[in-house]
Amino acid sequence: MNEADTPELLATAYREHARRVLATLVRLLGSFDAAEDALHEAFVAAAERWPVDGLPHNPHAWLVSAGRFKAIDRVRRQARLTRALPELSTRAEAAAEPGPAPEIEDDELRLIFICCHPALTPDARSALTLREVGGLTTEEIARAYLTPTPTIAQRIVRAKAKIQGDALPYEIPSRAELPARLESVLQVLYLIFNEGYAASAGPNLLRADLCSEAIRLTRRLLELLGEPGDAEVLGLLSLMLLHEARRAARVDAAGDLVLLEDQDRSLWDRALIAEAAALIERALQSRRVGPYLLKAAIAHLHTEAESSEKTDWPQITALYDVLLRVEPSQIVALNRAAALGMRDGPAAGLSAIEAVLAQGGLDEYYLAHAARADMQRRLGLVEAARASYERALELTRQPAERRFLTARLSQLAATPSI
Repeated sequence: MNEADTPELLATAYREHARRVLATLVRLLGSFDAAEDALHEAFVAAAERWPVDGLPHNPHAWLVSAGRFKAIDRVRRQARLTRALPELSTRAEAAAEPGPAPEIEDDELRLIFICCHPALTPDARSALTLREVGGLTTEEIARAYLTPTPTIAQRIVRAKAKIQGDALPYEIPSRAELPARLESVLQVLYLIFNEGYAASAGPNLLRADLCSEAIRLTRRLLELLGEPGDAEVLGLLSLMLLHEARRAARVDAAGDLVLLEDQDRSLWDRALIAEAAALIERALQSRRVGPYLLKAAIAHLHTEAESSEKTDWPQITALYDVLLRVEPSQIVALNRAAALGMRDGPAAGLSAIEAVLAQGGLDEYYLAHAARADMQRRLGLVEAARASYERALELTRQPAERRFLTARLSQLAATPSI
């Protein structure tokens, strides 16, 4: 292996294997902190050995093995952890004995379920899962939640302490327990996907690795449930697939944002759209309608249309009406207002958006101000639109989003005011 290729190779291995390696190490070592240290040391060892020995046939297994043995060595070296040595050494050494290959896929689900355990607060579940399963940094999570970084760090530390202190089981719940545990898991999987679909930080708007990971884990969850599956798991998977199907058209060659109405629909992945449609049909057979299934149905209506003008906006607005009853939130109300603007015109849309903003709660949400600006722009209210775009620009740090908003402002500069 060429030594010059090592950094790129290690970066690729980290993207492809780190989260799964961590999940297995948590199971083997029984501690998040020990597993995180072992993961780091495994990659340090890889940086030293792979340029000499070459890329291992199974990088995942190599990293797990390196990590667990590094954990044993570290505990043995640290006298202050003497009391923890018997249990940790027993765990790691038992794992090192010959035997069946570890159930890697199940390890990932175990990690998700323990991160989403109902004993943890909702905020802690999201932060811990995005950190441990999604691989986001504490800073990235803080930006996504508009929360100070130390607050997110405290949530993660307390969640780990709760898991350790209460000895919460690192296992997949039984079938009888699954329904009560699914909601928080689906929420977090959707959060991971959304961070990939619209990254809160970094140079690129899209993080395909997070989208793929969320889809893969949702597929695995669906497999675990077996036939006929859960309507909301089916709905979430179909929703993810419909968004993923549009990914190639969502940014241009320069990495700039392309709105749905302007996307080249020939670039949409029709195989993923067809798979999602089949999942929606399967979910509808259960006659249970939840928020993910409704969102998937809305997304599917967009993919069926030849253009924005030919989209079935009355049906989309009607589905948002149902969604608002099932999942009342200001974000849903904002999305409904935008759809109303497409159905009844920008004046109706602006009125609805203003009503949502008047409730408070979305003052720091840049998309609310961008949606208002768009309706104002369509109405020719140039000065008002400029103020709204500028407010949206103040609230986002994502480079692609900032470039889009800046371009809108430049277009307004050449537009006569009414």
